[in-house]
Amino acid sequence: MPVKLHVDDISLSFGGIKALSQVNFQVEAGAIFSVIGPNGAGKTSLINSINGFYRPQSGRILFEGADISQLPPYRRAALGISRTFQNIALYTNATVLDNLMAARHIHMKSGMLAGALFWGAAQREEIAHRRRVEELIDFLELEPLRKSIVGTLSYGLRKRVELGRALALEPTLLLLDEPMAGMNVEEKEDMARYILDIHEQQGTTILLIEHDIGLVMDISQRIAVIDFGELIGVGTPAEISGNQAVISAYLGEGSA
Repeated sequence: MPVKLHVDDISLSFGGIKALSQVNFQVEAGAIFSVIGPNGAGKTSLINSINGFYRPQSGRILFEGADISQLPPYRRAALGISRTFQNIALYTNATVLDNLMAARHIHMKSGMLAGALFWGAAQREEIAHRRRVEELIDFLELEPLRKSIVGTLSYGLRKRVELGRALALEPTLLLLDEPMAGMNVEEKEDMARYILDIHEQQGTTILLIEHDIGLVMDISQRIAVIDFGELIGVGTPAEISGNQAVISAYLGEGSA
């Protein structure tokens, strides 16, 4: 399989604090690739580096073979990289529909005047984007809530809306930062089903950060383990579960 993402020896520091140290791995196109590690290991710093929120002091980020290390986040999004956040970042005073429509702006081609007057190409474009958003609402089973204000929804439902907003960008690489954090068992099962459906039906490459090790082992093709900003293991679930460094650092001595 071709390589979708190559994190090439990146290092990131904040003052004297080293968040990432020469982290290097590749994600194949169409894979579910998970990153695990203790709290504070550098996992979110890694995602922030991939989507451009942080800029590592050394190393490169390659996307489909091209060096995107110097590109701002909006340029990376236009290339097909989108993400969810560990802490939900939605427009809480807007509806579910409006939150998803807001994510479509990156695909809109009509000029400001045409958009303001809402005629011709701008009108046709709006209808096409609305159709795509309605498809996502159906896919995520949010139909009864499409006109609901996001701030009134439960935590689990807001997590689902945030997934929808990331999908509205039509990514080929989806970065999921702890999409199941704070959810109950039923909500986690639903989210896992959506992630698998995205992967299987759309062929989207997924990079997942998640603390639920059982889930990670079940759905991932490959796993990277970070501890104190350093990569201590990369491999299949079977290889990772038998890696002594990983067991000692994260899984626990009795988990092998």
